[in-house]
Amino acid sequence: MARKAAADDDPLAPVTVAVGQEDLLLDRAVAQVVAAARAADPDTDVRDLTPDALQPGTLAELTSPSLFAERKVVVVRSAQDLSADTVKDIKAYLASPAEEITLVLLHAGGAKGKGLLDAARKAGAREVACPKLTKPADRLAFVRAEFRAAGRQASPGACEALCDALGSDLRELASAVTQLTADVEGAIDERVVARYYTGRAEASSFEIADRAVEGRPAEALEALRWALGTGVAPVLITSALAQGVRSIGKLASAPRNMRPGDLARELGMPPWKIDRVRRQMQGWTADAVARSLTAVAEADAAVKGAAADPEYALERAVIIIAASARSR
Repeated sequence: MARKAAADDDPLAPVTVAVGQEDLLLDRAVAQVVAAARAADPDTDVRDLTPDALQPGTLAELTSPSLFAERKVVVVRSAQDLSADTVKDIKAYLASPAEEITLVLLHAGGAKGKGLLDAARKAGAREVACPKLTKPADRLAFVRAEFRAAGRQASPGACEALCDALGSDLRELASAVTQLTADVEGAIDERVVARYYTGRAEASSFEIADRAVEGRPAEALEALRWALGTGVAPVLITSALAQGVRSIGKLASAPRNMRPGDLARELGMPPWKIDRVRRQMQGWTADAVARSLTAVAEADAAVKGAAADPEYALERAVIIIAASARSR
């Protein structure tokens, strides 16, 4: 590059390459550059382009000097799908980027279009990693980072409950953190998350199971009645109860000398969930696990038509599980 690239953390570097397939992170990488450019010049012109909008010669036109010397941000999405002629244009541009112009290339990574990505790296482009967060532990770390970025603290249990309730969609997780930090004063804990997301079957069901296996019957029954009152299907509750008790049984019977990573693979649980189950299993015995699984099986049959009062069967299962948690 004729113009020396700015520091890696400088969003006004001549060229930024955002690499990965996580849409939220890609959009944030673009937004960071645009915000920095408009902070330097409120009249910054932003051009956001897809491969079909970039024909040979288009980049040269967009990056040509302006009579008014205005700052410009040119965003090229799905850069791995660009035509060979456009790739050639961009490689030529990388050798001598224009003043007051920031080029942002969004690239999925992988083998397709790797030549352009390699050329950008060789030219000293600033790189932002935007990978899909496929591991539960990575999504949990993302939620914690979102709370820190918002200047707030959330308990480990709150972060875990949010991931349980909302799953793998980073946009939903980020939006939930924004909502909680805006609406809630003081501590953000599991109760807060349950209150906000009780309308979700998964959140309500896991809340019931967690309180039951922790030996907290009053809270488990309160959560159960709340879930039933908001229309959560009883079969989802028995499923969550069964999962909670089975997790304790699986961890209790696992070899004690296994490394955390091996243990996670063996049990099919993310490491953060193993930590949670390890805290929950205090007080449990093998007989208690067996007794609780029997109670859950009976409740499951009841909610599927084997009993006249499925709500009573659920309450009975919750009480038995909570009592089992204190059997040792």
